[in-house]
Amino acid sequence: MKRFERLERIRRMDPVADATEIYRLTVAHEFPWDVTRALEFALYRTYAVPSIGRLLAETAELTDRTQKRYDDTSLLLDAVVEHGFTAEQGRAAVRRINQMHRCYDIGNDDMRYVLCTFVVMPKRWIDAYGWRRLSEHETVASTVHYRTLGRHMGIQDIPESYADFEAHLDAYEKACFAPDEQARSVSDATLDLMASWYPRPLAPLLRTAALALLDEPLLRAFGYEAPSDSTRRLVRRAVRARGRLVRLLPPRRTAHFARHNREIRSYPEGYRVADLGTRPVPGLRGCPVRRAGDSAGGFVE
Repeated sequence: MKRFERLERIRRMDPVADATEIYRLTVAHEFPWDVTRALEFALYRTYAVPSIGRLLAETAELTDRTQKRYDDTSLLLDAVVEHGFTAEQGRAAVRRINQMHRCYDIGNDDMRYVLCTFVVMPKRWIDAYGWRRLSEHETVASTVHYRTLGRHMGIQDIPESYADFEAHLDAYEKACFAPDEQARSVSDATLDLMASWYPRPLAPLLRTAALALLDEPLLRAFGYEAPSDSTRRLVRRAVRARGRLVRLLPPRRTAHFARHNREIRSYPEGYRVADLGTRPVPGLRGCPVRRAGDSAGGFVE
């Protein structure tokens, strides 16, 4: 297989009718490492919205059980990618996602914003650091895939196009990013988790590298001191250099899904999709922060 052969195959497909298949090729064959990193940072940036960060802190899922929460989120989202929306594994994953969200009074505005991060952040990451930029077919397919997921989750007023998703994400972050002590604790726990995947002496260096990849609004919201300009340039050039190196390598021949990632550590003996995810926290149902006019979404089994 030649380096751009799979891209040519994607361009011959229908980005709407074949959206999930195209997204699967993008995620599992063309950019598995990049999409993993992009989705990590996509979820991470949602903590800077106080209504999201506080709820995650109250449940303690991302402070006391950080690795398991990371694993469950990755595996549930990826089960839909690997198996599709109609297969039993995909249906079970969506069912678990809905069961988890149903336990809390989460507003539709926050649900829609999180969905926006899944669409926008991978494209931004790949265009900046990938071995090639994301094609128009892949961008449309990703948008359609997550619009479908959003409908299965009962999210209302989902953006129509990638441009709409991007505009909504930027506007929501501008309006809602704010400092919050509980959200900062979730951020710290997540950075600690990422550092734990590597030898302990590297932890300070890896934390600095992660902060160097964050944008200014996110750093301000969490109250982190921005790394120096030289550090940010060095880290970002290193990640871009990785992309240029990948471009020179032979294309991946076998699919690489989230369950293959070395960062997934909670299930050495395997798992059932229906058993993944969180369970209700006694006494905690409401979202700690509510904004006037923030409507709640429904759920579809």
